[in-house]
Amino acid sequence: MYRFLLTRQWVILTLLGLALIPTMIELGFWQFHKHEHRVEQNALISRNLEAQPVPVTDLTSAGHTVPRSDYWRTVTATGTFDTGHEVVVRRRTSDDDRIGVHVLTPLDLKDGGTVLVNRGWVPAAPNQTAFPDVPPAPRGEVTVTGRLKADETTGSSGIKDLAGLPDRQVMLINSEQQSQLLSRKVLGGYIEQTEPVPSGDLPEQIARPDDGSIGPHMAYAVQWWLFVAAVPVGWIILVRREKRDREEAAAENATADAPEQAEPASA
Repeated sequence: MYRFLLTRQWVILTLLGLALIPTMIELGFWQFHKHEHRVEQNALISRNLEAQPVPVTDLTSAGHTVPRSDYWRTVTATGTFDTGHEVVVRRRTSDDDRIGVHVLTPLDLKDGGTVLVNRGWVPAAPNQTAFPDVPPAPRGEVTVTGRLKADETTGSSGIKDLAGLPDRQVMLINSEQQSQLLSRKVLGGYIEQTEPVPSGDLPEQIARPDDGSIGPHMAYAVQWWLFVAAVPVGWIILVRREKRDREEAAAENATADAPEQAEPASA
């Protein structure tokens, strides 16, 4: 009755279904883990943003790698901006997806040391080799408040990332790289400035990180697992349909052959 399952077509179809099941189970767990990571990250962002501000030197120091547990912590730093060594970070987007640069200005701390401050976004210069028009940083002693972020890396450190770039332009915000350029120690990571707010429209401050959206990953996980259940159900439906079609075809053939077998008997 089910001998057709041994045909080449059905063997391939069955093996394909058996291969898809573990693959879709794994894809479901992949999306589920992404959902868990997003929920955990949202909790971390909310917890760190709501924490009381602390001096930046309490969380980082020269050569320090900012751990994930300290990302987005609100920190303060008091000192004087070193605008002579200000650089811009290329290929950054504004909140409405305009391409521009981030303004990265060293802040020489009152108690010693230097920390990098990302003052926000400005449009890029029309000529990619030119330095853009950047509003000046506040003069004199200033207290900066912002979110602590980790150094950006590409897996390789140092001046290599500056190869071929115009003067005072970089691709990464990296304290080790800037320490070499400044010839002095720089605190690990950087501050994403939130205060003081610029008097004009620029630099545009970087938006608060999203700690509410969890994305569609859980829905995708459920979809993949529903597909897993659909494979055997679909296979059974196809088998029954094939069996029924074969039985109907056999019955039609028997009906067509019946008169030919009955004719000699009547003669």
